[in-house]
Amino acid sequence: MQRSPSDAPKNVELFAIGTELVMGRIYDTNSFWIAEQLAKLGTWPRRILCLPDDDDEVIRAFDDSLKRGTEILITTGGLGPTPDDRTLDCICRLLGIEQRIHQPTVDSFVQRRNLPDASHLTPSLRKMATTPVGANVYQNPAGWAPLIELPNGSATFYIMPGPPKEMQALWDTHLNAILKELFRSTTAASRVWVTMFESEVSPHVQKVMQTYPQTYIKPYVALRTETSLPVDLVAHGPDDASARATLDAAVNLLGELVRGKGKEMWLDR
Repeated sequence: MQRSPSDAPKNVELFAIGTELVMGRIYDTNSFWIAEQLAKLGTWPRRILCLPDDDDEVIRAFDDSLKRGTEILITTGGLGPTPDDRTLDCICRLLGIEQRIHQPTVDSFVQRRNLPDASHLTPSLRKMATTPVGANVYQNPAGWAPLIELPNGSATFYIMPGPPKEMQALWDTHLNAILKELFRSTTAASRVWVTMFESEVSPHVQKVMQTYPQTYIKPYVALRTETSLPVDLVAHGPDDASARATLDAAVNLLGELVRGKGKEMWLDR
């Protein structure tokens, strides 16, 4: 599939699907891991949503996301062999497309299981080899359910299984390169410490972000010591050099503003 950076997506949303997540039985570590990886590519999700295994809720959430102009929808969960794994059914129902057995995935399953032929595949494996018509399918190096890339107009779904080991393997093997080609950007980050309270440093943080709009700066009150406050600075740019140059300039300006008030600032070690 040909992709052009001129068509680079501007809006990304993450969906973690599983009733066990909304019940608090399992933590949604996938979304935060993905958000961290996206930041390295120079972007971050505008929304992260956990959803139960409920068709109406899932379809409603995807439909709302598309109507708000989301261009990249990344989902985790709901691709397994059990009846409540219905992510693909929900997407296909929303988009009005059919599903079919994906023969290359079947062939991969047969080979990996050392089976004589496809007739020996279990119903569970056949379910996980069923993909939407028109999708691009990437095999899973750490499990069975593949990564599915499903374009829909100006939007694209990237659909992954829920187990973190499998999701991360699919990201590292396939999805990171796909999105890196689209975004063509990166980030650089530093943490500094200031001898200020949050209310004191906040005006300076705002001034730096106004001066360098490619930066995001956040003081962390929860990590404050008796004498100092940590502040994270993240800058993004089209390449490593540009991102680093913006970050260095932002750090220098914040230091000047802080020291101009008779306070101290130093880089985290």
